[in-house]
Amino acid sequence: MRPTPHKALGAGLLTVAALTALSLPGAPAAAQPAPAPVAACTPAPTVANGGFESGTSSWTRSASTVITSRTGRSAHGGSAYARLGGAGSTRTGTLAQSVTVPAGCGAATLTFWLHVDTAETTSATARDKLTAKAGSTTLATYSNLDRNTGYTRKTLDVSAFAGRTVNLSFTGTEDSSLRTSFLLDDIALDTSGPTAPLRADSTRTPAAPAYTVGLSSNTAGTVWNGHESVSFTNASSTALSEVYLRLWDNYHGTCDAMPIKVGNVTGGTAGAYSVGCTALRIALPTPLNQGQTATLGFDLGITVPSGVDRFGHDGAFSFIGNALPVLAVRDSVGWHLDPYTDNGESFYSLAADFRVTLDHPSTLLVPATGTSTDTPGSSGRTVTTATAAQVRDFAWAAGPFSRISGTSSAGVPVNVYSVSGISSSSAQSMLSTARSAVDAHAARFGAYPYGELDAVIDNNYWFGGMEYPGFVLDLVSTTALTHEIAHQWWYGIVGDDEYTNPWLDEAFTDYATDLALGRTGTGCWSSVSWASGTEKITNSMAYWDAHSSRYSTVVYGYGKCALHDLRRVLGDTAMAKLLKDYATAHWYGVSTTAGFKAAAQAATGTDLTSFWTQHRIDG
Repeated sequence: MRPTPHKALGAGLLTVAALTALSLPGAPAAAQPAPAPVAACTPAPTVANGGFESGTSSWTRSASTVITSRTGRSAHGGSAYARLGGAGSTRTGTLAQSVTVPAGCGAATLTFWLHVDTAETTSATARDKLTAKAGSTTLATYSNLDRNTGYTRKTLDVSAFAGRTVNLSFTGTEDSSLRTSFLLDDIALDTSGPTAPLRADSTRTPAAPAYTVGLSSNTAGTVWNGHESVSFTNASSTALSEVYLRLWDNYHGTCDAMPIKVGNVTGGTAGAYSVGCTALRIALPTPLNQGQTATLGFDLGITVPSGVDRFGHDGAFSFIGNALPVLAVRDSVGWHLDPYTDNGESFYSLAADFRVTLDHPSTLLVPATGTSTDTPGSSGRTVTTATAAQVRDFAWAAGPFSRISGTSSAGVPVNVYSVSGISSSSAQSMLSTARSAVDAHAARFGAYPYGELDAVIDNNYWFGGMEYPGFVLDLVSTTALTHEIAHQWWYGIVGDDEYTNPWLDEAFTDYATDLALGRTGTGCWSSVSWASGTEKITNSMAYWDAHSSRYSTVVYGYGKCALHDLRRVLGDTAMAKLLKDYATAHWYGVSTTAGFKAAAQAATGTDLTSFWTQHRIDG
């Protein structure tokens, strides 16, 4: 993702054996460090003063009266409780605390006691609400419709945040009349499961996913229904008893009105949704041992919301990124069930094959990941079949686009799709940029493998641009489009855990953009000014979501400047060889910070320890 000037946009270690398996034939496999030990579960209280008996200690709140012992109400236990709402007028109140969810546990749950007391008379409309969040992820929402005569215990799954520190918050909102009080007490974080470290298995699984999808749209291209199946193999010596589907775009709705709906699951049993309904557990009928293959199938419904986003529609033009459910990754730290972030990306997945059939009105053009062919459908409809090999995910768009096409000097077909309002000269400029950018990046990092390249242009994108395999969304901007096309290598071909290590795609992509545009980054490190001692280029999205104003500056800006500095240490020729060799060794695989640091050190006789320290590159 490319940041605009005013808004920031935008894991486990790989063993030598796994690296070799994921490399191109004949590619050298650099030695990797041994996987770090998995942290033991520490089932100790991590919510401080959860019963409020120590007054306001450890809590931040919107008003001094949020934590109270006032008469007229009662606590669940002790004498103190927290109260949000109760004004009977338009008001928002908050209560928050930073908590650490222990790693290494089988499960982690947030529990609290809630009493909803309301004067609202409606039995159908949620007018006053209480929202519980972990970071930016909504865990649950309650309202005046949840009224009760006393406290009830609520339990929310926070296992996805294991090993992380997040901001736990409760926000109460009231409308202009008729009060609702949300009383909270005895807030706790409970853990269960292993209390000793699990065996560190760094193998990423489920491996070799192959997705087959058939969808049909409504006349506007905003609703798609059909079926999806996925086959996969367990690459790990640890049996798989379950898998998780990531339904990323449910972030754009609610658990009561999910934009991505899965039903009639075959090949497994659907369990509970978690992580704001962006993760769905599927229990396998029998444990899947190493080397064994299984297939899941399910009905799929997609409703594209209104709004210009990577999943949304701008009038007649729909953009459908991250809408297809994909398998979550399990490795030495367990299942990666990170929350969605629109400050950057969370989309960690392994390279997979896709065959997607999209049945749509012939009035709509449907650019998509992979190589597409169109055939006539039923009356007035067209069937677009897109196939893509070894891609991280799949995206498409639908609308009455204007399309122009060309071919790069190296023979890559390039298509530019423009929404209404984009001039023909702007479209031609973006076609020229795309043709030159794809060849420039290929010359540095390896031949572009995805057949054609589609660029969908709309100047209303608030996020600037967004990358998908063989498919990008972008503004009319030479720099932004060159950046998104560089992502075909740094995130697409050379994958990474985007939530844990965002610098591995964004910093490398911005560095590649500079090279393609002839920018040397001379002196850019001299402008670096750290906001705190904890700020580092290698921080995860959990950190950047809490420090969003610094994300673009540090990850993109400082990150690419660090790579420019590394080039000056190694020399231009050695740096160019390092990146091309590194891309080859990790082609369709996964990059890690430790892996890149080891490769860089192997490329020079200079000890880089102080370089990593100075540039705050940990891992």
